[in-house]
Amino acid sequence: MKIGDISKRANIPVETVRYYEKIGLLPEPDRTTSGYRSYRQAHLDRLLFIKRCRNLDMAQNEIRELILLAENPEADCSGVDALLARHLHHVRERRRELASLEQTLEKLQQACTEGRTVQECGILDGLSTEFDALETSNKPNHVPGAHGQGHS
Repeated sequence: MKIGDISKRANIPVETVRYYEKIGLLPEPDRTTSGYRSYRQAHLDRLLFIKRCRNLDMAQNEIRELILLAENPEADCSGVDALLARHLHHVRERRRELASLEQTLEKLQQACTEGRTVQECGILDGLSTEFDALETSNKPNHVPGAHGQGHS
């Protein structure tokens, strides 16, 4: 099947299919004599696997590790379990971070009352000055799926 076909069947943009090839998550397909990519069912299966992992917010390195583990079906599955445990730990940590963020945003929103001008806005003032209730973190902002393997 051509790249447009596999893209539609997996419901993944063509650019993403090419990207997964480029970074090695998807093996390069054979090429037709005219140079077009020719995908097989195994490519579609891999794309759907990657998509499911991404839907679980797994990072590329985690997906790559799962693919490597899956390529050795007779091996002990403790590596898969350990990877999932690390990812679950990350998800739980992120939930705590989001709960804290929610509380901070609620406190900022409480600084706003109706009938004020933008110049008098408590939210903008809180964002422009040292807002006592604003909790800061030294951790970098989270980009979904950007956490690395083994990071908490």
